[in-house]
Amino acid sequence: MDGDLDDLVGPTSALARSPDDTPLPSISSSLSSILSSSTSAASSTPGASILPYTHGLEGVKLSLDKLLIAILWASIGFCTLVILIGRTVQLFNKHQRHLYSLNANSRQQNYWTYDKTAVWPWLKKHVLYAPLGRKRHNREFQITSAINVGTLPSRFHTCLLTVFILSNFAYTLILDYSNPNKASLLAEVRGRSGGLATVNMVPLILFAGRNNPLIQLLNVSFDTFNLFHRWIGRLVIVEAIIHTIAWSANSIAAKGADSTFTQIPSNNFLLCGTIATVAMTIILFQTPSVVRHAAYETFLHLHQVLAFLALIGIYIHLEVAKLPALPFIRVVAGLWAAERVIRIVRIIFLNFSRHNGATQVLVEALPGDACRVTFHLPNHATIRPGSHVYAYLPKISWWMSHPFSVAWTDTASEPATGARDPTCEPSSPSTPPPPLSPSSLEKRVDGESPDQPFPWIQKKLPTSVSLVMAKRTGMTSQLYDAASSAPNKQLVMSGFIEGPYSGHDSLRSYGTVLLFAGGAGITHHLVQIRHLLACSVAGTVATRKIVLVWSVRSVEMLSWVRPWMDEILSMEGRRERLTIKLFVTKPKSPREVVSPSQTVQMFPGRCKPSIVLDDEWPHRVGAVGVSVCGPGAFADEVRDAVRQRMHWGSMDFLEEAFTW
Repeated sequence: MDGDLDDLVGPTSALARSPDDTPLPSISSSLSSILSSSTSAASSTPGASILPYTHGLEGVKLSLDKLLIAILWASIGFCTLVILIGRTVQLFNKHQRHLYSLNANSRQQNYWTYDKTAVWPWLKKHVLYAPLGRKRHNREFQITSAINVGTLPSRFHTCLLTVFILSNFAYTLILDYSNPNKASLLAEVRGRSGGLATVNMVPLILFAGRNNPLIQLLNVSFDTFNLFHRWIGRLVIVEAIIHTIAWSANSIAAKGADSTFTQIPSNNFLLCGTIATVAMTIILFQTPSVVRHAAYETFLHLHQVLAFLALIGIYIHLEVAKLPALPFIRVVAGLWAAERVIRIVRIIFLNFSRHNGATQVLVEALPGDACRVTFHLPNHATIRPGSHVYAYLPKISWWMSHPFSVAWTDTASEPATGARDPTCEPSSPSTPPPPLSPSSLEKRVDGESPDQPFPWIQKKLPTSVSLVMAKRTGMTSQLYDAASSAPNKQLVMSGFIEGPYSGHDSLRSYGTVLLFAGGAGITHHLVQIRHLLACSVAGTVATRKIVLVWSVRSVEMLSWVRPWMDEILSMEGRRERLTIKLFVTKPKSPREVVSPSQTVQMFPGRCKPSIVLDDEWPHRVGAVGVSVCGPGAFADEVRDAVRQRMHWGSMDFLEEAFTW
């Protein structure tokens, strides 16, 4: 019987008994005698006293496990609630400022120029916007041009991660140290670590999702959740390894190493648990940034396969023995499946149409080692300013997807600006649209009416989405090489986009908006500029002053966005509201750097954000919003310049980043 029982249970069986299990009553005195004699015989063999602690709940404090897991969930819920309240107050203040500033001139927005308390600027400078040290945050620790060892989390994120990780280890170490039985102590560690690892997989999978509902609810970027995903993943793996070591120690002491490990292949319960542990251990050695960046696409393929193996292994491991942690892994599996289903639905909805076919992609090789990639969608989509999409180019990178900011789209796909559109109105303000009669409706059903019988109703046309992909390694390098060698440096191929995933920050409540861009980071700002200009002219935003600062290596890089920039420069009210400052760090000749006008200025050399802020600060209108998108070192310079001037007045810092 002992051998059969050992084959049924395994490493995580410490959670196997239901909390309401009760001992069976005595059946007869003869049965008691049989069990007593069996126990006496077993006690004479080595390790017999340890054997009960290799499976089941012997030595496990199940009630304490449940209490600690409840405390863990309560702490996560408390942090979420605090962040939600803080974000709600912040959004309410922005909305109030937006409404009061709609019809206000520059002088009337002076009320919003300064913060009304010293606490909020202090928190932003020393906690919310602060890097872990003095300045470095998204600047990578570079080994070579292709390999780096990652970035540092911010001070606020470090505090949250430290508390979360230390609390998990504290929960694992809350043991009955007065118990002289070391096997019982190991069984308690086994149960505690296994339960915590399974529970922590819920936020682990949720934070990895592109469709994570907390992104919109808490107004927190995907990049932040991705940071937490990486660190929680490491924590889960360490807890799983502790769980397996605790089981192995007792099992080896009870039955020996040979018996412990030879039973694994023939036992689905043990085998699946082992596969999950091995897969997660491999992931742990994958996670260092130096490994990820050395071959990112290979890492991503392997990471997804290993994560799937771990999920399936843990699910079967818990299902076979009906462990109490089974509901948690079911939630994890549901989140994982829901994320994939939503992605597929998004792709199908955007990229396929019964009438217009599928998405077609035009790729143009540009000077400065970049491609302009335009996705001509068969359907209409609304693209909010600051959005990004995931691009699929099967011909280049099979089923892989990569995130890119939406550089440009047609105005019909942009949210309403409030400007009057004569094509949406009747021919005369005094002439209302004719009422719909039953006969006219019947004609529409029968197809006898023209394509657009009512001129005041605009038909939503298919959307085109343009991206700029700078050549780096992997997919972007292959794409640029293919486009460069094509006739006219243009390629037409099939492709898809997933999204759009909207930007979580709105700039409409700021009287002054400073947009810093480095290299291809300009793509994040172009639609925002067009939208803010149109809304400012229409009087639907508080923005009265926009300053774009773009730093590029060479003048050739300006061609990446030339047609879109020309459109912006021709917009109504642009000269009064928009100033563009271009910094060329490595011009081929000083004659290349010539300012076309007072509102479009060019400078040789590196951009110094602190000097730009000092120049623009005396001329600001209302509250100031500073946004940056670009290389990590450049973004850190902008962050530091904002933090050092936080006490000057009302100013917010917004960073668009994707650290991987």
